[in-house]
Amino acid sequence: MTATMISNPWVTKYSGPNPAADPRRMRRIIAEDTEWALATVQPLTNLCIDHIVQNFAAHPLLNELPEKSRRKVLARISTNIPLQVTANLVSDEGYWRRCCLECWQVCDASLHGGSWKHMFFERLLKNVIEYFVPDTTDVKVVLELIPLCRNYVKRLDIGQLLPPVKQTAEKLDDEASDTGSESDGPSMDHFDFSILLSKLPFLEELSVTYGVRDCGMNFQWNIFQFTYQDCFSLAKAIHACKSLKVLRLPRNRIDDEQLRVLVKYLLNHPSLMELDLSHNLIGDNGSKALAKLLLKSKLETVNLCNNQIAAFGAKAISYKVRRFSTLRSLNLRLNRIGDEGGEAIARALVKSSVEDINLASNEVSEHVAVVISEVLMRNQTLKSINLSCNNIGPEGGKQLLEGLAMNRTLLECDLRLTDIGQENEFAISQILHSNRERIRDAICHPAKVSRITRIVSDHFQASS
Repeated sequence: MTATMISNPWVTKYSGPNPAADPRRMRRIIAEDTEWALATVQPLTNLCIDHIVQNFAAHPLLNELPEKSRRKVLARISTNIPLQVTANLVSDEGYWRRCCLECWQVCDASLHGGSWKHMFFERLLKNVIEYFVPDTTDVKVVLELIPLCRNYVKRLDIGQLLPPVKQTAEKLDDEASDTGSESDGPSMDHFDFSILLSKLPFLEELSVTYGVRDCGMNFQWNIFQFTYQDCFSLAKAIHACKSLKVLRLPRNRIDDEQLRVLVKYLLNHPSLMELDLSHNLIGDNGSKALAKLLLKSKLETVNLCNNQIAAFGAKAISYKVRRFSTLRSLNLRLNRIGDEGGEAIARALVKSSVEDINLASNEVSEHVAVVISEVLMRNQTLKSINLSCNNIGPEGGKQLLEGLAMNRTLLECDLRLTDIGQENEFAISQILHSNRERIRDAICHPAKVSRITRIVSDHFQASS
């Protein structure tokens, strides 16, 4: 067989018995993708990352990857992966931020220590508890979530607790007519916190309100009832939660007997620093129990706003305040301690460590203003006093002005709706302004001194 070269050196013309050997008649292969090139082939690392992302739920490979590849995987994995896989494996804040934004429209991580992961688990646990229906919802829903969130929950704000599902009135009437006796109906006890709080070793802040939001036409007083069983279970749970620092129980209709139970389990708590019992039904007997708690705890802030405390309860609290060394803030607004209770509280402040006292709307008059004026002349720790909405009058205002003239530490004094007169109010505001300026100058004093020293030294160097 001979070959003859034609004008194109790359094409050879064959002549002989095999015409298929002619290159012009050979079959040519054409790529289906006209834009295909070797440069478009993905690196093997990218193909591996794609595979890891697609199969992350079944094979969570993360810690073994290099840092650069780990970041790519975390940026692409789905937020629908079961928490049993991601809870204790993924710590990337970007991933948990995506989870939060997909679950809730309004997200503020600053309310949760600046951590998106803490925010996700705190709000998830909050939703589970708020929609837990006793005797209907399986307790396993909570118990299975605890191992996943126990290390990331520091703050719980429970805004509602649902009661058990109650039978309709017609059904109860039918049963009563059939049996010939009245039916007591189902128990109205709420979620039992004893199964939860002892298993949260890092919980520091707890706020609970026993009630139902948006109940509409289904309103009944008993769905807002803080029962004795609720009280016992919550008290035991708080006693077992040794890390708790802040406890808030507002708007729960807590009475004196229930407060005694709470105090019994709160005595000698190792870390509790703030207690909020505002908007409840606490009276003088409850105040006496609370005074015992003040003596045997490390409380720094106590809020008893809008209760039923009268003079006797105020005297019991004042006796402990006089001997209590860690209390910093006491709020008795919207009670009815009167002049007798107000005088007892005021005299207890002479040698106490309290910095903020609120006696607004307590039916105190000029007599208490005179006592507070004497206290201000001797006290050097008070920084804020609230006497608003009391009948102090012009003479009481003059007495407060005399006491403030001898005080250099008070920074705030709320005297709205006290009828002390504009002249007294203006003079008191000027004294408070001078005290604030003095404190500000004292804080900035080292910087001013160093600047003046530097200017003087530069002046002497230039003159020499």
